[in-house]
Amino acid sequence: MEISGSSARQTRNRDHISIDIRHGDHLLASIRRKMETISCSHSICRVRENIRSTNEKAYIPDKVSIGPYHHGKQGLENMEEHKWRYIHALLSRKPNLEASLDGCLAALKEVEHKARACYEQEINVTDDEFLQMMLVDGCFIIELFLKYSIKSLRRRNDPVFTIPGMLFDLRSDLMLLENQIPLFILQRLFEVVPTPTECTQSFAKLAFHFFKYMIPGDPQIHQQKFSQEGNHLLDLICHCLLPTYPGVKGTSSDQKHFRCATGLQAAGIRIKGSRTKNLLDIKFARGVLEIPHVIIHQYTESLFRNLIALEHSSCDGVQHITSYVFLMKSLVGSDKDVKLLQKKDILTNYDVTEKEVATLFEKLCEGVDLNESCYGGLFDQVKGHKSTWTTWHLWSEEFKRSYRRKL
Repeated sequence: MEISGSSARQTRNRDHISIDIRHGDHLLASIRRKMETISCSHSICRVRENIRSTNEKAYIPDKVSIGPYHHGKQGLENMEEHKWRYIHALLSRKPNLEASLDGCLAALKEVEHKARACYEQEINVTDDEFLQMMLVDGCFIIELFLKYSIKSLRRRNDPVFTIPGMLFDLRSDLMLLENQIPLFILQRLFEVVPTPTECTQSFAKLAFHFFKYMIPGDPQIHQQKFSQEGNHLLDLICHCLLPTYPGVKGTSSDQKHFRCATGLQAAGIRIKGSRTKNLLDIKFARGVLEIPHVIIHQYTESLFRNLIALEHSSCDGVQHITSYVFLMKSLVGSDKDVKLLQKKDILTNYDVTEKEVATLFEKLCEGVDLNESCYGGLFDQVKGHKSTWTTWHLWSEEFKRSYRRKL
């Protein structure tokens, strides 16, 4: 009897231990999932209302929705159907389409909770609906990048490549803050989908090749900085625009109001195109203000607006793009300033007039707060230059009087 009782206790003990282990595994998985979700929380945010209200269309996709925020929106149905053609083309490159599909879904299930946590707004869809959305949108983007890089993959009647302007519209849509899926979703899918033998590039290189003509600045510089690290596609673009050297903090309380280009030239400051090709590397030395070349086109406003919105959704507080836009707003006060910068090979505008360029940067700053300019030190250097101090003081007083009159 004792032996039997002992055996029974051992059985109970073994049962108890096995239950504890199961609870332990569940707890471990729960803790791991929580750490993963916290580490990437809210990298894909809604545009803040004070920014959105100035031009709502700049933040809404025109041709294709990516991710949950604009999923199912009216007017985007045609591209939803086209996504399924692209996913079929991608997954059927190997004979067993079902195996390719199973591999993709298995890979996505591993990171589903992490992906959901990337979105600031709660996504009220089932797990299956969310996984399907990530699968279809992710495969569409991968196949789009592949077809763009490898012409032999394109079909003759593909509207993406036959309708004029469609590619540019899709690029613009894929650079919207609210129109993103996590980069790790794209990378995970790229690892398991059957890519064609002609493709020898990484996903990051395919992405850069697709976007490079839309990103302001030198493509060679951008390619060096375009990497596998980032939260989503817009974040990759933002990273490759960052300055190569840190900005210098200013001491002046007013770092937003720089003098216009023609005014600086009249005050004795020489303005020239910079040898550096990084867009944000603006510097001042020995009376010379060097500004890198920038191309302005019909998609520039939307890109800058979404980059600014991205900066304002971040917790690190560094506002590189916002600082650049505020500086350009001051430099380009009129079409005369635009023409001067054109002459200096600093500015080229396509599809937009000089007057539209002059108002572009002013519109970009509406509703936007600049806490501390990355060009504060530059502002102080220019203001303190001996040839400009007197004229700067006179201009500053006139600006303040004009501002008070508007109030």
